Amino acid sequence: MAELGRMLGRTALGAAGTAAAGATLAGLGYGLIQAEAKLTRRIVGNPFDGAPDDDGVYGAAPGDPVQLLVLGDSTAAGMGADTRYQTIGAILATGLAAIMGRPVELTNEAVVGAESSDLSAQLSKALARVDQPDVAVILIGANDVTHRIDRSVSVKHLQRTVRYLRTLDVPVVVGTCPDLGTVEPVPFPLNKLLRQWSRELATAQTVAAVEAGARTVSMGDLLGPEFAASPAIMFSQDRFHPSAAGYARVASALLPSVAAEVDAWPDGAERDTEPEASRGEGIGALDDAAERAASSPGTEVGPAEVSGRRAGPRGPWAMLRRRGEHQVTDV
Repeated sequence: MAELGRMLGRTALGAAGTAAAGATLAGLGYGLIQAEAKLTRRIVGNPFDGAPDDDGVYGAAPGDPVQLLVLGDSTAAGMGADTRYQTIGAILATGLAAIMGRPVELTNEAVVGAESSDLSAQLSKALARVDQPDVAVILIGANDVTHRIDRSVSVKHLQRTVRYLRTLDVPVVVGTCPDLGTVEPVPFPLNKLLRQWSRELATAQTVAAVEAGARTVSMGDLLGPEFAASPAIMFSQDRFHPSAAGYARVASALLPSVAAEVDAWPDGAERDTEPEASRGEGIGALDDAAERAASSPGTEVGPAEVSGRRAGPRGPWAMLRRRGEHQVTDV
């Protein structure tokens, strides 16, 4: 999610090139949105040289390390974190190590500014370093939105990457596109467009990733309420990328899904329970689950079967789970 301010100018221009967005801009006033994009470019800074190098082994337990891959953009890379231990990958590795009683080796090939089209190259580099990953986590989408990449193109790249990993029997968890409309410096009505585009991409990502065999976790406006209440704590100095506390929040939403994919919980510990209908959990059509997840941060969607079949009259089945409220942890 690098250089939001610079990209927003292209966002406004790119939006005018599509019929749907053009109609929206006509109602909101294209000139106003252009002016707001310029204002936001001045407000949102880019004070970071890059992200911490968080590759390495986490956890002091004996045994062969669990191999964790992280792919994606600046959020996956940890831009805005002060130390290597504050990135999403490091927090996930530390959490898995504690749950499993084994060391976890993190290989992070995420790149600041990456789009979905960059995932294949990242995966190639990762597989050159790790023969058999145990689980992969992908966080991507924000730059596709700000660059106005066609959704079908974006999700095709994501789905191709997930499918390749699944052919290698690597479980995959995808954190879908965050709601960029919750970024505080972005004014109305530009924030409404970013929210719409973000959620549309997140919905499409969920469908594509789950069809390919991954679980997805909705990032949505996961950081929005906390940013409004404590922006100096939850977001870094550029007012766009998460801070250490913000990354802990995101990682806490991802960790249960990652742990479930590698069956991390020791004997006697709590595993995935039966879905609770009272919480909106259960099996249904994938399209419906994807739309619900896009507006409900922390929601997991994964493949499901009904009577031994992965698809019904309305398309693939999906399991929707609400992992509950995820508290920020100390880092």
